[in-house]
Amino acid sequence: MPLRRSVHLHKANALKLIIQIPCYNEAATLGVALAALPRQVPGFDVVEWLVIDDGSSDGTAQVATANGVDHVIPHTRNQGLARAFMTGLDACLRLGADVIVNTDADNQYNADDIPALVAPIVARQAEIVVGARPIENMANFSLLKRALQLLGSWVVRAASHTNIPDAPSGFRAISRTAAQRLVVFNDYTYTLETIIQAGQKNMAITSVPIRVNPDLRPSRLVRSISSYVKIGMITIIRIFVIYQPFRFFSTIGTVLFGAGLLISLRFLAFYASGHGNGHVQSLILASVLLGIGFQTLLVAFVADLLAANRALLEDVRFRQQHAEEELAQLRAEQRSDG
Repeated sequence: MPLRRSVHLHKANALKLIIQIPCYNEAATLGVALAALPRQVPGFDVVEWLVIDDGSSDGTAQVATANGVDHVIPHTRNQGLARAFMTGLDACLRLGADVIVNTDADNQYNADDIPALVAPIVARQAEIVVGARPIENMANFSLLKRALQLLGSWVVRAASHTNIPDAPSGFRAISRTAAQRLVVFNDYTYTLETIIQAGQKNMAITSVPIRVNPDLRPSRLVRSISSYVKIGMITIIRIFVIYQPFRFFSTIGTVLFGAGLLISLRFLAFYASGHGNGHVQSLILASVLLGIGFQTLLVAFVADLLAANRALLEDVRFRQQHAEEELAQLRAEQRSDG
């Protein structure tokens, strides 16, 4: 997908890169992360920085301004990482970004890899690029956390039909067109969901290896192993319910209906041999399983229709944004001609 010329730039055909950082009480580390960010990236005429202050109470916005951040977008209260990410995308689009790079305020990702991250988009080989961390060599990742990272990546590959090795990575580059088409429903994290959307919407998505820096603070998303496991599993289940509803509910319905059918055959076998009176409980259980299984299969079809309706609404949203952008560009050209 070709990069669109930003209508907000004064220089014709200039390309703008905006590096966004979602922040929540990151005053202690944000300065370090900003000091590493580039002001020049090959392929771009303008590089700007944007911070989303997600209801911080420690002066994060002041630190951002003091370190030369071009745009600070505030939330009046904390809304979570996923909402902050989407707020950043919307702001970057309004500011005329042709490509958006998302990174963390704790300086986890090596900013020197930003040129490599955006290179496939500049070369028009991809619309989304995800930075793949060397998880096997990261000492701060426990065995369980590595296993969950691999499980999450596998679920994303299965649901999206993509081949992204490090799906939970938040270090990624997104083209303008891709950013316009992304919609995040999860309040906890955006990483897995956006990749699945990219796959289902046939966006060109790829991955590049990146480096990481030593930890400046413990992870905010992993408060404890038990909570990480719980939230991780809930996120994975929600992914299948939202993006593979027919497969999810039909699998459950088929298992329940099949179990009820097998128990029914077992009861009929006993009944045929004259021992049916002692197995009435099997008949009751079979009836319950058959009923629940059939209803779950019906839910699968309803959920599939709802998913199709959601896809249509997302397409309408994208077309409306595209039309508004074309209109704004036409008006800008008319003003310049006049």
